[in-house]
Amino acid sequence: MSKPLISIRARETKGLVMLAAAIIAALGLSWCGVRWQLGSMLAELTSATDPNVKSISSAAKNLSPADPLAAWLEASSNRDLSDPETMEPAMRSFQDVVRLSPNDYRWWIELGRIEEQSERLDVAELAFRRATALAPAYAFPRWQFGNFLLRRGRADEAFEELRHSTVNNQSYREQVFSLAWDYFDHDPAKVEMLVSDSPDVRVSLAFFYAARGQAADSLRIWNTLSDQQKAENPEIAKIIAQSLTEKKFFRQGLEFSRQVGIDPDAQFGSVTNGGFEKALGSPQDNYFGWNVERGDRQLDIATDSSVKHQGNRSLRMNFRTYVTPQLGNPWQNVAVEPGNAYTLHFWARTENLKSAGMPQVEVLDTADYRLLAASPVVSTGTNDWQEFSIGFSVPETSDGVVVRVGRAYCGDACPVVGLLWLDDFVLSKK
Repeated sequence: MSKPLISIRARETKGLVMLAAAIIAALGLSWCGVRWQLGSMLAELTSATDPNVKSISSAAKNLSPADPLAAWLEASSNRDLSDPETMEPAMRSFQDVVRLSPNDYRWWIELGRIEEQSERLDVAELAFRRATALAPAYAFPRWQFGNFLLRRGRADEAFEELRHSTVNNQSYREQVFSLAWDYFDHDPAKVEMLVSDSPDVRVSLAFFYAARGQAADSLRIWNTLSDQQKAENPEIAKIIAQSLTEKKFFRQGLEFSRQVGIDPDAQFGSVTNGGFEKALGSPQDNYFGWNVERGDRQLDIATDSSVKHQGNRSLRMNFRTYVTPQLGNPWQNVAVEPGNAYTLHFWARTENLKSAGMPQVEVLDTADYRLLAASPVVSTGTNDWQEFSIGFSVPETSDGVVVRVGRAYCGDACPVVGLLWLDDFVLSKK
């Protein structure tokens, strides 16, 4: 009867041993996995510029020796560009990274960089080519390879690679435009050789030109887009309109502002809303219409439908003992042709208007806000509609003027009281 008991115990012991072995194996595998994860996490969270990078990278490599990220961190920590003796070991380290992960384009780029720094240019080129082959649609390897070729003086090949990096990546697109702009001595034709037919790329190029004050080129590129493509990029057009106007490129700024709907009625060489049939604006919502600075209790400015010269409305200015020496309100930018002579016509009416420094209409150069011409001051007291004319010449260096209501200077405390109506501003070229 004892033999069966011995057999049962033997089987139980064997099972326990196998279970223990399985647990140990599982713990071992788990530990290996934990080690890998710890090493990879250390490598991922540590910058190559961290002051403790050497010790951290060594720990990461010990925990996960086959992890390419840990190997890259160690290789980066051992690279000292100021010490030629470290280049060869660093190069071998980067080669190890590539062997651990041969299908990751990032490591081939790193290898290409270190090979180039070691002046092994043929090997570096092969590494960069491998990176672009592994990720042909990615902008980063194209950007890196293009810059490598450009440093080698192979501009045609370089910009072909760089052109690919502009297709789907806004950030690299702007960098490529900037690089080409400087490399080709600000030649738009050369820059545009890099531009694909993608609407996104052309929008970016129009924005690039505007930022650099190339107003005509910006508008030219923008006008290659269809109406639908323009409508899909309203915010870019608004930024360009603002940028060009602030840079005092009024002709192109006006066109962008018209197309995007900020100033849909504005026309080149014309006063916008000269009859005040539409509402007055503010500097925040238009660039080429009447702008009114509000908030001054001494002066109320509004359109008036009860008193007008022609049409349905006029502009009414109610001076409530206005004493500020300067006026300049309301005002608007007008895009004009440089070097040409113009005449500005308008009509004025007054009621109980009194001052030693009466209102007048002024025309200023937008380049430096120098006064170009001013109308005679309006008549004192109560007067029916009277026509005024101002002749002026636009400087060769300007393509815009400011038309504004000002006043004659009569001291620092010289009040204006009464009502003034203005209407029918018309600008004509002589």
